[in-house]
Amino acid sequence: MTLVTDTAVKALVHSTTTTQVRARYEGSNICTWIGFKHVNYLVEEAVLDHFRQAGLPARALYETHGLGLDLVSIDSRILHAFHMDDVADAEVEPWTKDGDATLGFRVTIRFERDGAIHKAVTAKVRVSLRIDTYLEAAGEVPAALARYAVATLGDDLEREPATAAPAEDEILASLTAGQNAYAWKWNIPYPYCHFTERIQMSGYLRLMEEGKDRFVADRGISIKTLLDDRRWIPVVPRSDIRILDEALMEEDLYTVYTVEEVFKDFTYTSRMDFYVLRDGNLVKTATGRIVHGYAVIENRRDWSLVNFDQRVVDAIEGKAS
Repeated sequence: MTLVTDTAVKALVHSTTTTQVRARYEGSNICTWIGFKHVNYLVEEAVLDHFRQAGLPARALYETHGLGLDLVSIDSRILHAFHMDDVADAEVEPWTKDGDATLGFRVTIRFERDGAIHKAVTAKVRVSLRIDTYLEAAGEVPAALARYAVATLGDDLEREPATAAPAEDEILASLTAGQNAYAWKWNIPYPYCHFTERIQMSGYLRLMEEGKDRFVADRGISIKTLLDDRRWIPVVPRSDIRILDEALMEEDLYTVYTVEEVFKDFTYTSRMDFYVLRDGNLVKTATGRIVHGYAVIENRRDWSLVNFDQRVVDAIEGKAS
C-alpha cells in the first residue's frame, strides 16, 4: 500500500495550509513569556501538520515507506513575544523550487491581541526524508518523493571535509583557540533523538538555548545573576540552525558557542557549531546562529528592550572587568 499519490504530493508542494498552534507550558520560564526554543517548536508543529493535511503524516511515511521526516533547517524571526495561553494561526506556504533536494516551506504565525492581528513569527524551513536503515528496507522510495529522500542527513549539501582531531583531552581547547568562544563536550542521550538513531531538530534547539546559558554563566553574568541584579532577561529576535550530517545517540557531541558581533550595545550574534569525533576525525554535524538582546521586566505583563551596559559588553567580548 502506498500513501504517496499525485494528489497528496501536489498538495504538499503547492497548497498553503493553516493550523492553530499553542505554545507548551514548559516554554514559559520567566513570567508568562515563551522562549525562542518553544516558538520554534510551533514552527515545527505547523510544518508537521502541513504534511498531515496533505495526507502524508510523519508516522505513516515512516511506517509505510521507511522515510523519516527530518527538519534539517529552521531560520526564524520573532517579531512579537508569545505569552502563555496565546493561541495563534500558523500558515505554511510551500517554497520548494525546481531542482531542490529538500522540501522548503515558509511559515507565518499570527495572533490576536487587544483587538489587533500581529505577525508574530516568520520562518523558513527545510525538510529531508531520511531513508531508514536501522530496520529492514521498506522497498522503493515512491518516485514522487525520491528527490527529497537521502541516505544520510546532509547528503544534499557539499559538506565541509572532516578534520583530523587532536588528542581527545585537547579537542575543546583546539575548537576555541583564538576565538571569543565557549565549548563543552556532551554525550547525546536518547530523549534528544528520534527514529531510533539520531539527534533531531528539537534537540539542537535545546542545545542552542543551553549554549547561551552556559556562556553567560562562564562570563559571570548568568541568567539568574542579571535577573537578581536588575531584572534583565535574554531575548532572541532571530535564530537559525542547519543540520549538515548526522549525530548519533550516545556519541560525544562537541558544541562551540562563538560570539561573532556585538551590534550597537543592543544585540549580539553568536555562531554555534556542533561536531562529533568519528574515526579520529572531527565531523561537523550542524551549524547555526542566534541573536540575543536583553529586556527589563517592568511588571508581570510587560518588558522592554535595554542597551547593554559596560559590564555586560565586557563579559560578552571576553574582556576582564
